[in-house]
Amino acid sequence: MTQIQDTREGQRLSINQQGTAHWKHWGPYLSDRQWGTVREDYSADGQPWTYFSYEDARFRAYRWGEDGIAGLCDSDQRLCFAVTLWNGQDDFLKERLFGLTNGEGNHGEDVKEYYFYLDNVPTHAYMKCLYKYPQAKFPYADLRAENARRKADPASFEYELLDTGVFAENRYFDVLIEYAKQTPEDICIQLTITNRGPEVAPLHVLPTLWFRNNWSWDHSVTKPLLRSGSAQQDNLHVIEAQGGAQDIGTMWLYAEGADGVLFTENETNNAHFGWGANASPYVKDAFEQYIIHGQQAAVNPAQVGTKATPAYALQLAAGETRVLRLRLSNNAAMSDLFEATNFSALFQTRQQEAAEFYQAVNPNPLSDDLRNIQHQAFVGMLWNKQFYYYMVKEWLNGDPAYPPPPAQRKNGRNSAWKHLFMKDIISMPDTWEYPWFAAWDLAFHAIPLAMIDSTLAKQQMLSLMQPWSMHPNGQIPAYEWSFNDLNPPVQAWAAWRVYKIEAKMYGAGDRIFLEQVFQKLALYFTWWLNRKDVDGNDIFQGGFLGLDNIGPFDRSNIPAGISGYVDQSDATGWMGMFSLNMLRIAIELASQDVTYEQMAVQFLLQFLFIARAINEIGDDGENLWDDVDGFYYDVLHLADDVEIDGQKFLSLKLRSVVGLVPLLAIEGIDLKFFNSPNLADFRQRFDHLLNANTDLTSHDNVEIQGAMDSGFMQGIMLALVKPERLKRILTRLLDENEFLSPYGIRSLSKYHEQHPYILPGITAANGQPYKVQYTPAESRTNDFGGNSNWRGPIWFPINFLLIEALQKFHQYLGDSFKVECPTGSGNNMTLWEVAAELSARLMSIFQQDSANGQRPVYGGVTTFQSDPDWKDFILFYEYFHGDNGAGLGASHQTGWTGVVAKLIQQWSEYTGQNQAPRPSITDL
Repeated sequence: MTQIQDTREGQRLSINQQGTAHWKHWGPYLSDRQWGTVREDYSADGQPWTYFSYEDARFRAYRWGEDGIAGLCDSDQRLCFAVTLWNGQDDFLKERLFGLTNGEGNHGEDVKEYYFYLDNVPTHAYMKCLYKYPQAKFPYADLRAENARRKADPASFEYELLDTGVFAENRYFDVLIEYAKQTPEDICIQLTITNRGPEVAPLHVLPTLWFRNNWSWDHSVTKPLLRSGSAQQDNLHVIEAQGGAQDIGTMWLYAEGADGVLFTENETNNAHFGWGANASPYVKDAFEQYIIHGQQAAVNPAQVGTKATPAYALQLAAGETRVLRLRLSNNAAMSDLFEATNFSALFQTRQQEAAEFYQAVNPNPLSDDLRNIQHQAFVGMLWNKQFYYYMVKEWLNGDPAYPPPPAQRKNGRNSAWKHLFMKDIISMPDTWEYPWFAAWDLAFHAIPLAMIDSTLAKQQMLSLMQPWSMHPNGQIPAYEWSFNDLNPPVQAWAAWRVYKIEAKMYGAGDRIFLEQVFQKLALYFTWWLNRKDVDGNDIFQGGFLGLDNIGPFDRSNIPAGISGYVDQSDATGWMGMFSLNMLRIAIELASQDVTYEQMAVQFLLQFLFIARAINEIGDDGENLWDDVDGFYYDVLHLADDVEIDGQKFLSLKLRSVVGLVPLLAIEGIDLKFFNSPNLADFRQRFDHLLNANTDLTSHDNVEIQGAMDSGFMQGIMLALVKPERLKRILTRLLDENEFLSPYGIRSLSKYHEQHPYILPGITAANGQPYKVQYTPAESRTNDFGGNSNWRGPIWFPINFLLIEALQKFHQYLGDSFKVECPTGSGNNMTLWEVAAELSARLMSIFQQDSANGQRPVYGGVTTFQSDPDWKDFILFYEYFHGDNGAGLGASHQTGWTGVVAKLIQQWSEYTGQNQAPRPSITDL
């Protein structure tokens, strides 16, 4: 069995980490969308979608980043490369992916293109992406108009590009973009273009090279230069890129067989907007003016600029394939640039190395279909790495070369984060729909990334905890729409998982990383204690906490007619989990450094305080646990002048994932740590708590026990939920009429389909009730922009955590602890078997079924289900239909849905081989 480190890609990773060669210098760091982002918004009203539109992007230089189709750039995004296309029909060039804004889409923002990430490796020595470009005029207006019409009916489906008929008779081009690195600074580029249609069709291809514009905003910056270079052979064009102050040295783009080379500036066309004269007659949209409108004067005849492209005008017969070959290199004098043994063979070699790398990552037996799904999940994670640049202070103040922005921005969005300065490669949830980091998403991204590039995973975890990103008060920034928002505090859990995954797959965990993250998260934990516990009683609030429309109202902005605040089962459960995660890390560190022992004691006490409080909030009978329903609920504290049935608080009896979060607060302490000399004081205090502080350790809402005879671990289990309550909750969780879907755990109980929850005694300002009904597909409200739905669909992050929690419970409760799965079936399973069953259901979303080869993720879309040129390309959606598993929301959110790669890994190691779990289940 080949070890990961022994593969060629593993060796490149090692070389990169040592600093011998910077194999990650160039990568897929170009965003799919820069327009419509907060960073590019300098408006007075904070409306980024309208301030900088898709159409604007053709004429207007970006301030903070660049975008393109399947693009490439260096790690500081100084020099960029991407493919531009024109089918002879569109009104403008296809330079970037099109999608609807939040206001245009009938379910929020949504990309309306088809592209697939097919291969990539951590060093990006090989990358492959497929884009499908229609031959007919792209239906921009139709997509906007029909989706706008459908907004009147919240239950209507999104109107997609396939629905327009533009792909009828396969009248489209497959544009396959491949990159293969000969060296870290020598990148071969191959564009394989196939006419899938029945007739000859024209296509203009413009493989474009340009510098990110950082000179227009500050006149002290030296402007870089692209110019025509000298060709060393016939049929070759050369573009020389002189970085100047951009500090990338000189690079050359070699293009074989181009019709010519066009040059312009990557600068705003001020005249187009009526903003005055252009600084240069050659502006950002010059290639469009030249190619489509025949304006010869639009491009620079001197063949210099900051944006350039070799131009290819192709005519492809039906079924014909053409291959275009380019090379971006720091080598000025290269011979035989495109000779087969030098160029084509490199692609074959790098592709084979990629296959060998992923085989080493998962050497277990696996079906071709599952291996393909796992492979594409890893690949999507790597393509979603993006250059992210945002200096909030400069953004608020404006740039020296431009007039000051509107004064009201000084106290508007993100104004409390003036210290934030981020310029890094960050894993994005979805580089079109969410081209910015999200704090809790990033924690889940780290899990599959740790399997293939543990260094990257650790960098991602630490990126939001640096002095220039983390707030001085200890808060971790949520996302650029509002850094002040709050996501679930899952960073300690993710850091521990990254540490254990690295130890299992690569031989050793990184204790320095664990110490760094622990120290930062101790600040974040304290921030939570001080800011999100209104009454100081260890019961927490937190607002929407990433669950958007989960409740009858926005928990972050309680309506004026209700006022008050909400004691949240999920916030309190998350903090219980956070406490245990920090306890586990502290114990690991204390085993070699006694300094951390007292921190372990502190986090143990904090967990016990939370466990007691969740069941004893006050003397007035308030309780997050409902003993009649056997479920945890939020409790609404009403404003001083409001009562319902004589009560000042109200249990919100809505069965959702909010009530499942307390299950996640479970952790174990192995005896080998418990008996460590470095933990003698911890052990003494622990024993004292058990014997003398029974108010903390012996009540209905905490479980502290050693392994039973039937358990696997020798140690202590700590959990918010006792086994008796666990069984009651699982009765609902595993009920197919409630949470259990054929494809995983729903975010809201199906019970509420026929029994909607209605907030009693209070109505909204418009007289309508505050109501929640099971909705398995897209949201039927405009809450949080309407582009996500937690009222029924299946979400991978919560499912993943539930599976892990069940495995941990099994670790200590053993094979004798069984529950019915599904509820009422008479089929009793251990918790390990239940976890395996949930994993299988989640995996089946992407798998071809045995009956007709259909993938649930694609629902009733015939093209994706049966067309051989589509059906094996996997899209990892944001969330999934609660009843049929169809993909919903953002279509390229490999992000947290990428944890399916970890589920497949575990399934192949255990369930797929009928192997029982080993004691060190937390290493899974």
